[in-house]
This record gives sequence, structure tokens and C-alpha cells, in this order.
Amino acid sequence: MSNIRDISQSQRSREPEKPPAGRRDSPRDSPRGGRGTGARRDGSESRDTGHREPARPRPKRRTARPKPTEILRDARAQLAELTGMRPESVSSFEQTGDGWALEVEVMELERVPDTMSLMASYEVALDADGQLTGYRRVRRYERGRADTRGPGGR
Repeated sequence: MSNIRDISQSQRSREPEKPPAGRRDSPRDSPRGGRGTGARRDGSESRDTGHREPARPRPKRRTARPKPTEILRDARAQLAELTGMRPESVSSFEQTGDGWALEVEVMELERVPDTMSLMASYEVALDADGQLTGYRRVRRYERGRADTRGPGGR
């Protein structure tokens, strides 16, 4: 038993004494090994001089309207989630008084050959923030058929 005590006493004698919690006598007592630098939350580094510099102000979030590309991307994702079908393209896109209006082409039924697949056009209505407020199918057609409607799809 005396050997066990001797080992633990010799280990304690090798460990440096630590200052009381919450107090540091010198930079060498720092858990960073006396280097005196440390990373801050905002990513900057400063010397450990005992006082803190004020943090840089964070940039304000934009309250501007979303970009058209974001609107299109989000509208396609929302329509796919609601219908369970993957939108292939957006054939028209315009801003309205209270949001956005799109016409989205979707494959409803895949066939072989691909030119016989059934496609559909959906009118999609979005609010000013790009949230889908409604949709409806306006026509169905075979992929290989020419459009019989006038120019611009309307």
C-alpha cells in the first residue's frame, strides 16, 4: 500500500499548482499556454490584456424583396412538394400587383418514346414574398406536339 501512496504523491509533485478558479495571475496561467491570443465570437483575435474590446456590429439582414431567381427556384420546389411531380421548366414569369404569376411545365406521365410523355402547364400564383398561394392546371399535351396556342403561350 505504501507504494501506491508514493506514486500518487510523486505525480502530484510533478503537476504545477493551479490558481483558484476565476483568477489568473499571469498569461502563463492561461489555458492557452501563455500565448496571450484568443479567438472571439466574431472571428477577430486580440491580445489577452485583461479588458475586452467591443464586438463589431453585425450586418443587418436585408428586408428587400427576394430576387427573381430565388422566386423561381422556391416556386418550383413548392409546386413539386404539393403535386409530387417535378417541374421541368418555367414558361412564363411576371410580377403582378400583389405578387408573382408563373406558368410551369410539368411531366405528368412518362412514356416511351419520350415524345409521347404527357406534359401539363400549371398557373402558379405567389405572394410578394414568393410563397405559393395557389396553382391550377391550365392544359395537358404530349411532349412531341406543337403548341397550337398563339405566341407567348397565351
